[in-house]
Amino acid sequence: MSRNHPEHRRNIGIIAHIDAGKTTITERILYHTGLTHRMGDVDEGTTVTDFMDQERERGITIQSAAVTCFWRDHQINIIDTPGHIDFTAEVQRSLRVLDGGVVVLDGVAGVEPQTETVWRQADRYGVPRIGFVNKMDRTGADFLRTLDMVTRRLGARAVAIQMPIGAESAFCGVVDLIEQRAIVYENDEQTMTGIPPELQIEARRRREQLIEQLADVNDEVAERYLEGEELSPELLHAALRQATLAGQVVPFLCGTALRNKGVQPLLDAIVAYLPSPLDVPAIKGQDPVSGAEVTCQADESEPLAALVFKINTDPFVGRLAYLRVYSGTLRRGQSVVNASRGEKARIGRLVRMFADRREEVEAIGAGDIGAVLGLEASTGETLCAAQRPLVLEKIAFPAPVMSVAIKPQSRADQDRMSLALHRLAEEDPTFQVRQDSRTRETVISGMGELHLEVLVERMKREFKVAAEVGAPQVAYYETITRPVTCEARLKRQTGGHGQFAHVVLELEPLEAGSGFVFEERLRGMVIPRQYVPAVEAGIRDALEEGVLAKHPLVDIKATLVDGSYHEVDSSDRAFRTAAAMALRDGVAKAGPIILEPIMRVEVIAPEDCTGDVIGDLSARGGTIVGIGPRANGLHDITAHVPLAAMFGYATSLRSRTQGQGTFTMEFDHYAQVSAETAQELMRRCA
Repeated sequence: MSRNHPEHRRNIGIIAHIDAGKTTITERILYHTGLTHRMGDVDEGTTVTDFMDQERERGITIQSAAVTCFWRDHQINIIDTPGHIDFTAEVQRSLRVLDGGVVVLDGVAGVEPQTETVWRQADRYGVPRIGFVNKMDRTGADFLRTLDMVTRRLGARAVAIQMPIGAESAFCGVVDLIEQRAIVYENDEQTMTGIPPELQIEARRRREQLIEQLADVNDEVAERYLEGEELSPELLHAALRQATLAGQVVPFLCGTALRNKGVQPLLDAIVAYLPSPLDVPAIKGQDPVSGAEVTCQADESEPLAALVFKINTDPFVGRLAYLRVYSGTLRRGQSVVNASRGEKARIGRLVRMFADRREEVEAIGAGDIGAVLGLEASTGETLCAAQRPLVLEKIAFPAPVMSVAIKPQSRADQDRMSLALHRLAEEDPTFQVRQDSRTRETVISGMGELHLEVLVERMKREFKVAAEVGAPQVAYYETITRPVTCEARLKRQTGGHGQFAHVVLELEPLEAGSGFVFEERLRGMVIPRQYVPAVEAGIRDALEEGVLAKHPLVDIKATLVDGSYHEVDSSDRAFRTAAAMALRDGVAKAGPIILEPIMRVEVIAPEDCTGDVIGDLSARGGTIVGIGPRANGLHDITAHVPLAAMFGYATSLRSRTQGQGTFTMEFDHYAQVSAETAQELMRRCA
C-alpha cells in the first residue's frame, strides 16, 4: 500500500503550554525524518517551523506552521501550534482539522494552565492524543508525578508505555514496557539493548500496571491476563491503538527533545497509535439549499469537500489558503464551488507546505492537508464540487478581550494601514478592526497585549506602516436581557424621489458567544425580498455601537417580521437606515447591559504567601475557584477575575511573594459589569 493512501497518513498537532518544548520536538522530528540535516534551535533562532522574524526573536510560536514529513512508510502532516494563550485561535483552528494530537508536558512543571486549555479544546473536537513528557534531564523532572497530575487535573487515563532510565542530568534513555527492551542514547545515537538488571523488577511491575490499565478497556486483554497467559507485544499494541482511538486512554512517553533523546520512539508511537483519516468518524455537512445532512467519506473517488482553516499573506507569493480535504481530490486548475459564499472559484497553484518552504503538487487527496495560492476565501469556508453542494461546520472563535487605538503617522501610512489591517483581519479571526465614532480613531481588538503587539509589529515590518499605538484598553460589549418588538418608519421628502421604509423587528437575547443571528419571517409581500439584505446590513451597522456606552452589541437575534414599502420612494438605502433606527430603538427597551471579559487566572506561589495572594485577588473583584498543592512547597490558586482589574498585576504579585510567584491568565467568559463600572463607562462616553 502506497504511503499516499489515507490509511498511511497521520494529521497531527503538537500542542502544549508555552515553553514546554513543542517547537524543539518538531525540529527533531524534521531532522530524524530527513527533512533537515541540522537540528534547529529555538534559542539560536534557527528553527524551521518558527520562521517569522518575530518568532525567532521572541523564542515563541505565533502562527501554526504546517510541515509534511515521512516515517516508516507513513506521511505525517504536523502542525506546530502556539503555546501562548493570546494565540489560542491558532490552536483552535488547527485542532478542527487534525485527526490526532501530541500533548507535550514539561517534566518539571507538569500540567500547566494552557495544558488544561488545549486539552479541553482537544476534548471538544474529539481528538485522540498521545503524551510526551519532555525535559526529563532537568532538575526536579518526574515522569510519574506528571502522569498523576494528568489523571487528577485533566481527568484522563494516562498510561505509561515507557519508564525513564536515569534521573535528571543522568537521564540516558527509556525502557519500552511493551517490547521489553531498553532504548539508550549516547552521542545522538540510539541503541536497543536488554533491560539493565537493576531495572528489571521495576520494569516488570510497571508493565503489569500497563496491562491492568488496558484490561479495564479491552476484553481480550482482560481475558488472557486473568488466565495467566503471556501477552504478546502485537496484542498490546493493537489494544493500545484501539483504546487511544476511542479516547479511553492516553499513552505517555518521555524524553528530552533538546538533547535528542526519545524522539524516534515518539515518531513510532504517532504511527502506531494515532488515527489515520479512515479511523475518524466521517465529517458531516449541510446542503446549503435544503438543509439536508451530507456525509463526507475520506475517499478520493467521492465528490470534493474541503475546509479552509487558515489564511496567510506571504510578502513574496501573496495569499495562501491552508485547507484540509475531507473527501474527493482537489486538483490544480479545477473549478470548485465556495459553498459558504455561493460563488465559483478556480484552483490555481497547489502546494504542500514545509513551514516557510513549499513544494508545488498537482493534487491534494482526501485526508490530506495543503495550501492554495491566490484563492479568495476566508477561514471556515467550504470548497466543494458542484454536483454535491455542502457547507461544513464553521470554526467558532472567542471574542477579543483587549483593544488599542492606532493612528498612522502620515497620509501615505493611512492607505497602507487600511490594507494591512484588512489583510491581518483576514488571517486572524480573533483580530477585529472598527472606527470609534467619538474619537474618529481606528481601534484594533485582540486576545491580549502580546497578540496586539505582534500584529502591530507585523504591520510595521511587512506592510511598512509607521503608526502610533495607544495604551491597551479592555474590550467591553453590550447586549440585551429581554425580548422586544420594535419598529421604525423612515419618511423623507426632499424634492424628486423621497425616502420611505417601514421595518418591524423582533429582538431576543442569545446565549453568550452566539454572536448575531438574523432571520426573516415576512408574510406575503409586505416588503419585497430584494430589500431584505439591506435590512440585515442596517442591523449590522447599528450593532457597531450600543446605546449605553457605545460598545459593540453581541449575542442578539433579530427577526424581520413586518413592515411596508412605497413603490417609488423605497430603496435599499432607505431600508438600511430604517433597520438601524429600529434596532437602536429596540435595544434601548430590551434591558441593555454592559459585558466585560472575565479571565481565568492561575497563580503559583509559596505556601506562606497564599493568604496575601488570595486577599489581593479578592480585592480585585476575583472569585477563587480552586486552591491546590504543587511540588516544592508551592500552591496554585485559580480565580476568575475581571480583566480590567489585572493591569499591573505582575508587579503586585512579585512584591507579595518576594519575586517567587508566577501567574498565567486566559479568557474564560463575558459577564455583566458591576453597577459602579457601568456608571463610569457611561460617564466616559457622555
